[in-house]
Amino acid sequence: MTDKEHDENGQWQQKLTPEQFNICRLKATEPPFTGKYADCKKDGVYHCICCGNPLFDSTTKYDSGSGWPSFWDVSSEHSVAAHADSSHGMRRVEVVCKSCDAHLGHVFEDGPQPTGLRYCINSAALDLKERS
Repeated sequence: MTDKEHDENGQWQQKLTPEQFNICRLKATEPPFTGKYADCKKDGVYHCICCGNPLFDSTTKYDSGSGWPSFWDVSSEHSVAAHADSSHGMRRVEVVCKSCDAHLGHVFEDGPQPTGLRYCINSAALDLKERS
């Protein structure tokens, strides 16, 4: 780890809970069906817990049965970036916040139309701001 990464991690550790830090900065995953947004039906916009970047609108959230909040689209082109992930002996596509590079989850090509995508996201990486 570089000095810069160490300094940044120290700042994130002060801002985030241990669970949020492990998921967003160290690329961990919360157990399925345990996150606070897995079954959430509230109307609003899900933001990055680290930097507040808008990521997903609740209108694109659906029950995928996976145990994690799932969305079929992102809020905007500025929401997320995708990277190849070959960890754990699998080939997947990691989803990170485009603003602060926080690990959010993964995207799969088995979602509903119109996109056919399933953004499978850790609740701990999200902050729902409800619409009034």
